Amino acid sequence: MRISPVSRSCAGGTRGRPAHHHADEVEYGASLAQSGFRFTQQRRVVYDALAKTEDHPTAVQVFLRVKDVMPSISLATVYNCLETLSKCGLIRQVNVEREASRFCANQVDHGHFCCTECGQVEDVTMPARTGMTKLWQLPANYEVTHSEVSLRGVCSSCAKKPGRKAAR
Repeated sequence: MRISPVSRSCAGGTRGRPAHHHADEVEYGASLAQSGFRFTQQRRVVYDALAKTEDHPTAVQVFLRVKDVMPSISLATVYNCLETLSKCGLIRQVNVEREASRFCANQVDHGHFCCTECGQVEDVTMPARTGMTKLWQLPANYEVTHSEVSLRGVCSSCAKKPGRKAAR
């Protein structure tokens, strides 16, 4: 089985969406090694499945996608791969209230917009970290080192549905 390299960037930066950055072969291997993990085909196939999409799939959705590429992989292995990749900082776990966790390989600082009608999750551009202190009124000498922003509302597709009443 040939494991394809992941491109450094993919379509993004349009309509308020941030550009995407995914680990290339060197970054991928280095991130795993620094965390004490091996570069395995299973981890790479799971990572590739996430890097090729912008739809923030759940673990089960990732499993169904990688099953086509690696029929012998189990759901437990996919869960383990997702956990390892999260620990290594190669992917992000996105939690939307009480729903199943979703996963994202985009490493550019960004937030997520969650449609309350269809459940779609999309990347959205966030202010630079230096702007965080202006956006949020933090106590003196606090420094933002990590942020997770999740916005909820109605996506443009759901807003255009016939018969839908606009929010006030």
